[in-house]
Amino acid sequence: QVQLVESGGGLVQAGGSLRLSCAASGRTFSGYGSTYYMACFRQAPGKEREFVAVIRWIGGTPYYVDSVKGRFTIPIDNAKNTLYLQMNSLKPKDTAVYYCAAHGPVSPFGTVPTTRDKYDYWGQGTQVTVSS
Repeated sequence: QVQLVESGGGLVQAGGSLRLSCAASGRTFSGYGSTYYMACFRQAPGKEREFVAVIRWIGGTPYYVDSVKGRFTIPIDNAKNTLYLQMNSLKPKDTAVYYCAAHGPVSPFGTVPTTRDKYDYWGQGTQVTVSS
């Protein structure tokens, strides 16, 4: 069973930065012929949970929703089994509960999953509030 534990949310002024961490455990996340995809989603009050970014456990190209491109990055530290979401130039519209999620084990040559229904494992979520 994959466990995902998030940390790092909080309150920040517009233009500021935050880094979220997602510690993963319970599996070997990459092996011969299989891998996991690690993603971040967010859910603002009254809205659907939306995709933010995704990266393959090893050697993947990150993908981002257009609204965060150039501001957010999703590095992964394989040695620490930890995913990060580095958020810069934050805007009030980035306010949401942020979730990390895992999809796998799957072939590393398949379609990159960017929809909520593809993800089997979820963190508990962490609140990010950006004040204007």
